[in-house]
Amino acid sequence: MYTVRLGPAAVGRVRLAPSPAVEALALLRLAAGGKRHPVFGDPGAAARFALRDPDVRMIAGIATGSEKCFVPDLLTPKPGGGWAGQLERMAATTPEVAVAQFGTVEFSSAEVGAAVERGEFAARAAAGMARFFDAALADSWTGLRERLAADLSARAATMAEGGVGALLNSLHPDVEWVGGELRVAVDFAGEVEIPDQDLVIVPSALAWPRMWLQLDEPEDAALVVPANGIGQVSTPANGLGRLIGRTRAALLADLDLPRTTSDLAARHALSPATVSHHLSVLREAGAVTRTRSGRRVLYRRR
Repeated sequence: MYTVRLGPAAVGRVRLAPSPAVEALALLRLAAGGKRHPVFGDPGAAARFALRDPDVRMIAGIATGSEKCFVPDLLTPKPGGGWAGQLERMAATTPEVAVAQFGTVEFSSAEVGAAVERGEFAARAAAGMARFFDAALADSWTGLRERLAADLSARAATMAEGGVGALLNSLHPDVEWVGGELRVAVDFAGEVEIPDQDLVIVPSALAWPRMWLQLDEPEDAALVVPANGIGQVSTPANGLGRLIGRTRAALLADLDLPRTTSDLAARHALSPATVSHHLSVLREAGAVTRTRSGRRVLYRRR
């Protein structure tokens, strides 16, 4: 159990925000580990190609491994000022803070250790994260941000209706708000005091279904939680299914956000050719639009 004690001022500063850094790091971990996202599938060739960059490869060296592998908090500064703001704070991390965040953890590679010892790790990490985002995530960020915005809107409504306590109790089954304490059921024990800094709740799509605590520095405190709705395919109305067929109705209902043919194939357990055929019919009928984003073709319901 990990306990986070929030002072009255900190409770008033709880906020919600998406984090481009969290999404980029989650995708980088998948690409570096040769893994697929349980919902979005393959990280893509662009993500794997970006790993050739030496700074990206350095990050991959510490971010690859089990879900419990150590990653310094400086790689995911709390949201504020957009992606540019996060990169700026990442690069501005002092050598002393970088050393403290690594602590007694054994360096995963001589390159990482040398970069930390020379005081170069933060600047190189920011450069690597920026290049990886541009190569692997920039084209799909708009659609991903829309999905996260829907989650944030629902959580904000919970907070508006029931207060901060209702929000905190709704974050995750393993998170409980009791008597001024946020209790998180994890397999290690610890506690931290946050007297007056803001705690940022960060819903994540690409880190889904993981949850993690970021509490090395109270002024950079964040709680990353799985975004709601990921992995849940919309259920079409029965009448629509009778009208156009259940498969086409299911695909149409799932196009509230832009998706590729391969995304839909993975989400509905269909072959890409079958999905492509149904999308062609729906597009001819004027039910969906098709746009190109970089190398990806995205479909969305009108």
